[in-house]
Amino acid sequence: MKILFCNYEYPPVGGGGGVITAWIAEELAKRHEVTVLTSQCLGQERESVENGVRVIRIPVLLRKNQGAASFTSLLSFVILGLCCPNRFLKDKTFDVINTHFVLPTGPVGHLLAKKMKIANILSVHGGDLYDPSKPLSPHQHWFFRIAVRYLLKAADLVVAQSNNTRNNVHKIYLPELSVDIIPLAIQRPPPPKKTTRQEFGIGESDIVLVTVGRLVARKQVNKLIKAVSDTARKDIRVIVIGDGPREKELREQAKSLGIASQVHFLGYIKEEEKNKILSLSDMFVSTSEHEGFGIVFLEAMSHGLPIICFNHGGQVDFLKDGNTGFLIPLNDLSIFAEKLNLLANNKELRLKMKANCLALVENYYIDTCAKKYEDRFLQHCTPANCYGTE
Repeated sequence: MKILFCNYEYPPVGGGGGVITAWIAEELAKRHEVTVLTSQCLGQERESVENGVRVIRIPVLLRKNQGAASFTSLLSFVILGLCCPNRFLKDKTFDVINTHFVLPTGPVGHLLAKKMKIANILSVHGGDLYDPSKPLSPHQHWFFRIAVRYLLKAADLVVAQSNNTRNNVHKIYLPELSVDIIPLAIQRPPPPKKTTRQEFGIGESDIVLVTVGRLVARKQVNKLIKAVSDTARKDIRVIVIGDGPREKELREQAKSLGIASQVHFLGYIKEEEKNKILSLSDMFVSTSEHEGFGIVFLEAMSHGLPIICFNHGGQVDFLKDGNTGFLIPLNDLSIFAEKLNLLANNKELRLKMKANCLALVENYYIDTCAKKYEDRFLQHCTPANCYGTE
């Protein structure tokens, strides 16, 4: 097949939605011709080939941060993508389009599918439907709700990555819409290169917590810092991986609570470094207000890390309270701190949860996810153009 992926974010720009698009695209590029249409910013090339995937980028305005998009950058992607798609794709032909994020990418994927007369598989990721931390979240504005309903209804197939995301489609937008579920997945991590805690300034007896994500309002890292402070433990070290506009205030918060020396902000780091840190940590923690799925939880599980997070979001499809870690009532920091203490004090329990995580994550590697997408593409592309159909 000739497959076109559309996503306004693609590595190294953006978060988990862009990363999963790249992983699926690269897996399918082993046996198909794969192109990605995405944003151009931060000095990236207009066109390149990355791990077998042709990547074409639409210039956007005022994106100055790798981890977070501005409204202007989102709008410019949509406008240029709608007004002159042939300028970027140069009349290339495709058999199927997979559009990621109903907003802002949805209108571009919809137009291209109509112009090329091919199927549009629309993947919704959660935050494009419902993000309680953003004033411009589509669910809060009648205009965006109408646009989302139209794009969902117009798609040939809608794919959600979790029951939570599918429930939001039904609850907020189209109760009657048929929505498929393909759980997200991760690449199997390579064996971590030899590393020591001393390399990161951490003691052997320290309890190391790690969290990964953009430092934006929805991630609520401020609540994680508060929960750690509430434990009153001096042996806890928190490693924060990710950058974003909230870093300065989070550093100031840790300082004001007297735990600045216990919280380490590493910013954006390469995958190899991230895997090193996950391999030497004791548990993964997140106080994110909502995740449509949560790739970072799978990454943590692949390293055998028990997980403490809230019980709201797509991660409840695969995390099990008391088995893979603990699911805490949303925003209940007292229970969060209590469970931090419990796991910090109980190495045997951590080891039991490690075994559970390693067993469960075997169901969530990228080859399985990509094969499910491939099956849907074959079902919806033009039979004359696709192998394996009759």
